[in-house]
Amino acid sequence: MLRHVATILVAILLSAPLVAGITPFPASFHAQMVPTNGTSLYVRVGGKGPAVVLLHGFGFTGDMWVPLAIVLAKDHTVIVPDLRGMGMSDHPDSGYTKKNQAVDIAGVMDALRVQRVDLVTHDIGNMVGYALAAQYPDRVTRWVVIDAPLPGIGDWDNIVRSPMLWHFDFRGPDEERLVHRRERIYLDRFWNELSGDPKRIDDDTRQHFAALYARPHAMHDAFEQFGALRQDAADNKALLAKGGKITMPVFALGAEKFFGKNMADHMQFAASNVTGGIVPNSGHWIMEENPQATIMLVTDFLAK
Repeated sequence: MLRHVATILVAILLSAPLVAGITPFPASFHAQMVPTNGTSLYVRVGGKGPAVVLLHGFGFTGDMWVPLAIVLAKDHTVIVPDLRGMGMSDHPDSGYTKKNQAVDIAGVMDALRVQRVDLVTHDIGNMVGYALAAQYPDRVTRWVVIDAPLPGIGDWDNIVRSPMLWHFDFRGPDEERLVHRRERIYLDRFWNELSGDPKRIDDDTRQHFAALYARPHAMHDAFEQFGALRQDAADNKALLAKGGKITMPVFALGAEKFFGKNMADHMQFAASNVTGGIVPNSGHWIMEENPQATIMLVTDFLAK
């Protein structure tokens, strides 16, 4: 009980810097480039104890997880990579299927001599997380999956018809020319329209991530993440058909003002041991809009 009270207090304290911009990883974390699966990922590592991997999605990098990582590092080894072609990771020309990126993450685990992990994922990170859990079920102890569906699973074919998801097919040389040097404008669309309250994503945060997406090849490779979705859907259907539903405990968190309870309903198609939860007063960007509640929900589940 005292542990959870302390976690809550720390989470509340950590929420304050988010108003003013990005909270840096503390000095107790170190960052390194980890060669894996034909590329290299930028990986931050800190803390001591059972390992947990945090995977980000589009519009952000591993930097989104700082407040949660600080809390988890009290009793976990926290591993926070930037996905292939995103953030400070290398930018290979290919390999953006989520099945292949799961091999990237397994390679990071091997390099760090970590056999099993808890997994916390958001957005595109969910897609990599499912491919990891399905291909390496003995290496994922439990999984917190947050506010985005899995390609090819459940009602995916109807989900992708939503006008809000036009960007799934927005890519190519002309599209990249349109976005070049306008990365902030492009990303603002997502931060504004998918949030419950755009003001909760402050200007410093927006500038920080827009600068990362303005780096050479970064937006091209972000588009490649979406370009792989059709293959991801086929891969996921094959993984589900071959291995059945994953069996580790899954905590499916939906943002109250975005995917909501549909997150748990969706995960029932892919996992046999699903618990649902809601991040209240938040749109899709849970670590920016309600970090306190997100931290509490994740840490309580991982403590069970």
